Amino acid sequence: MSRWTKRACVILLALGTGACVPLDDFMAAVFGRSMRDQRSFDPYENAQQNAMLPPEGAVPFASGNMAAGPFDVNLGQAEGATDVPAPFTQLDMVNDPALLDGLVNPVPAGAESLARGEELYIRTCTVCHGPDGAGSTGNIFEVHPAMVAYPLRGERALAYSDGYIYGMIRVGRGLMPPYGHQIGHYDRWHIVNYVRQLQGGAGN
Repeated sequence: MSRWTKRACVILLALGTGACVPLDDFMAAVFGRSMRDQRSFDPYENAQQNAMLPPEGAVPFASGNMAAGPFDVNLGQAEGATDVPAPFTQLDMVNDPALLDGLVNPVPAGAESLARGEELYIRTCTVCHGPDGAGSTGNIFEVHPAMVAYPLRGERALAYSDGYIYGMIRVGRGLMPPYGHQIGHYDRWHIVNYVRQLQGGAGN
């Protein structure tokens, strides 16, 4: 049997069998190798030769987006905020609101905090709550009227403690998604201060 006849038989065999990956099996038969059968390279085989240090100024993911102070930038330092509340859930907020009512706002509602809070509020909150906090003035209301956001200047919101508003920013509540993954610990307090300004007072 000639070489070409053998290859034709291999092709027919590959096409006629119920193999998992017939084309790969065919290529292995023709060329004598397969991508499924090769030596893999482990970049950590020799850590001293292959490992690369992170670039200067890189912020590690494990740092948790925790700056060391209200107006500090996280530069990848090992230590961050030391007054971050323990983890809690939306269910905790419903079942035990006192858990958050006891939180003390560590950021004074000064001009710098209110300016930072306004910037963050415009960037992340205005789309739903509106620039004035009314809820029905948010950009999303024009497109989805049924998704009117909670009015931040309403009677109920006025009764919320600073800690409770902080908690809603961190873990969300109802239709509001959690923002804890993108708004840092102190920045949440800056937003709380700005919300209080929208409500007509600088603190609670």
